[in-house]
Amino acid sequence: MRKMVLRSALMPRDTFGSHANAAIDESFEACAARVTSARLKRALDIAGAAIGLVALAPFFILMVLAIRVESRGKAIFRQRRSGYLGATFTIYKFRTMRVEEDGPDIVQARRGDQRISRLGAIMRRTSLDELPQLINVLTGEMSLIGPRPHALAHDEYYASVIPQYEARFKVKPGITGLAQVSGLRGPTEEISAMAARVEKDLEYIRTWSPALDFKILLQTLLIFAFHPVAH
Repeated sequence: MRKMVLRSALMPRDTFGSHANAAIDESFEACAARVTSARLKRALDIAGAAIGLVALAPFFILMVLAIRVESRGKAIFRQRRSGYLGATFTIYKFRTMRVEEDGPDIVQARRGDQRISRLGAIMRRTSLDELPQLINVLTGEMSLIGPRPHALAHDEYYASVIPQYEARFKVKPGITGLAQVSGLRGPTEEISAMAARVEKDLEYIRTWSPALDFKILLQTLLIFAFHPVAH
């Protein structure tokens, strides 16, 4: 299978639209503002993240020990991602690979990837590697629900080929989102795969409501754990 290597100059992304390629209409801007200003959404983020971190603390300790036993390196993987309005933040994940990539050349994970450890393969199938992002939610860098953040190199590439890609940055990124529970998860070796995700991300922003967030959370709990395309 062809490796997908995305290159980036890693230009500063402290402001939205550093290289935007499509205008966002006023109605979309209003929808995005409604999402970001919703106090209920932020309250649910804080409560959900705090409860999750406390309840999962013993599991976190076991996972850290298991990762360190299986392979050398840090148990928590850190990588720079683009967040709200394009600001760069550091995302946290359980390390699933034997390498740590956070630079101008990033090879996407793919089925049968030899860089993925045995424990890492299980975590990626069940999405357990994403749980440390509850810390990002608690600090306000992410939300429980929103567009998934990508590596900086990926953002640089996709922003140049997908119209309105950077409109996703009008709201906080999420641990899960409408695209993920709609089956748009896994490798994006074709531009069309990422374009489909972006379409769902923008749909989420346009149609957001507390009820939609609750629905996505419920779907995540019910079907996300063993998604067939995760790897």
